Amino acid sequence: MAESFNITIYGANQPCPSCIHSPSSKETMEWIQAAIKRKFPNEDIRIRYIDIYYPETEEDQKFAEKVINDEYFYPLVVSNGKVICEGDPKIKRIYQELEENGFKAV
Repeated sequence: MAESFNITIYGANQPCPSCIHSPSSKETMEWIQAAIKRKFPNEDIRIRYIDIYYPETEEDQKFAEKVINDEYFYPLVVSNGKVICEGDPKIKRIYQELEENGFKAV
């Protein structure tokens, strides 16, 4: 088993302008969390949600500013400073990142 893996999802309460009919960032985070738990039930994968207007850490501030300045779309999925996906996140891309980091799907 690989060590723990942290994923941060940056978003905001209101949907991004180009994602008007999409779920909220928080709903997207909950969907990603549930999907990962089903596919990788025995792995230590931690997911946290950060509102771009209320960052908690320096790294959160950096990514939040980039989203606010339209460098990235939200929800923005990040792990260890690396952007995994943005906008309408693709779960297969997140699974791929986990597998590349040694996590085993069931």
